[in-house]
Amino acid sequence: MSKNSRKAAALVLFIPLAAAAVPVRHVEGELHAFLSLKTIAGAMLADGDMTQVLRRGLVTSRLAFHYRDGSDFDQTAIFSQQREFRLVSFHLTEKGPAFRQPLRTDVECKTGQVTVNYTDDHGRNQVISQHLDLPADLANGLVPILLKNVRPTDGRATLPMLVATPEPRLVKLLVTPMGEEAFSTGSLARKAQHYVIKVEIGGITGVLAQIFGKTPPNTDVWMLGGEAPVFVRCEGPLDAGLPATRIELATPVWPAKDSR
Repeated sequence: MSKNSRKAAALVLFIPLAAAAVPVRHVEGELHAFLSLKTIAGAMLADGDMTQVLRRGLVTSRLAFHYRDGSDFDQTAIFSQQREFRLVSFHLTEKGPAFRQPLRTDVECKTGQVTVNYTDDHGRNQVISQHLDLPADLANGLVPILLKNVRPTDGRATLPMLVATPEPRLVKLLVTPMGEEAFSTGSLARKAQHYVIKVEIGGITGVLAQIFGKTPPNTDVWMLGGEAPVFVRCEGPLDAGLPATRIELATPVWPAKDSR
């Protein structure tokens, strides 16, 4: 139980997803964004890249964080976007001192094959391989993309997600719009839509999590709307058992020119 409740607290923002309930209003294309991962107090933890490429009708979206302590978080989601988003495959690797244990999760949606490779508490390599009945609107890795396409006026949305505890299981993401909040870029005032994402653990595990205070913390996400909506900021734990962190767009820094 303890592993299930801890792992389900993992940051739900960056794990791929396909949503039949969320129609495609903004088609995804090629993208390269620079990200920073910081503590809530502002200390830098990791530098990141978010990339997307479009090939043969499928989008490959990759999110990678390289930590200052040598740890790595690397996630790839492949999905289609004909009328609605459909996850094809998902791959997540976590390793290094920033995480509780090395872990790789591979999901093939067409076959329902889920494979989890991890290192247990005794340092032994373990493999879990299962066939699961995965929902068509599985939400692993597509959350920022789905939030571009939802309408805040539609109210709360519910999205299914697969988490590895390391035992794979399905949970629900309850996405609630909280209204707009002001921010600025330079001297320009802007407003971002604020969403709160709650992980709902079903069954007896969810009941026990509430009783013993292990309910996963919420994640806050801010999206800029308009004709070209974009992710702005996220606050929440990147993985289970870790403190809350902040993900933001990073600004390139150029070396100072020699004035001599």
